[in-house]
Amino acid sequence: MKSNELLLDAFGRIRETVEATLEGVDGGSLVRRPAGTGNSIAWLIWHLGRVEDAQVASAAGLKQVWTSHGFADRFDLPLSKRDTGYGHSSEQVDSVKAPPALLLEYYDAVHRQTVGFLETLGDGDLDRIVDTRWDPPVTLGVRLVSTIADCLQHVGQAAYAKGLNRGRG
Repeated sequence: MKSNELLLDAFGRIRETVEATLEGVDGGSLVRRPAGTGNSIAWLIWHLGRVEDAQVASAAGLKQVWTSHGFADRFDLPLSKRDTGYGHSSEQVDSVKAPPALLLEYYDAVHRQTVGFLETLGDGDLDRIVDTRWDPPVTLGVRLVSTIADCLQHVGQAAYAKGLNRGRG
């Protein structure tokens, strides 16, 4: 197996879990926050899409899907178009509302861009430095693995929140 095939599989698992988590979720469950202060399913799915979008686009030298495909305008959130959700206040978490179909449409567009980029990679590409602000500098391989880890954590949290919401209507 080539390294890009492994990465494609990992990002594909994120996409499968996003779809399964959003399937059958109603509006109330989407915005319900576990224990009243946890992150909602809508926020988690939006955030993981923004994380993958921002990280992969930057590393690949591409435009973010969020703005280049008009999703920032379609979501119409009271946030900066550059916002990815890091450090959000409780009020900002509450402000992220979108129907499941739009959340999935955005994530699918991000995923397609990610797949298109990953399909071009050879094993040697993963050693390319993509961020010199860290010591040691961050390679493309490390950036992609950290993005996968972050997104898998968030989609797992969203799936867990969906389970907590069962039977609550």
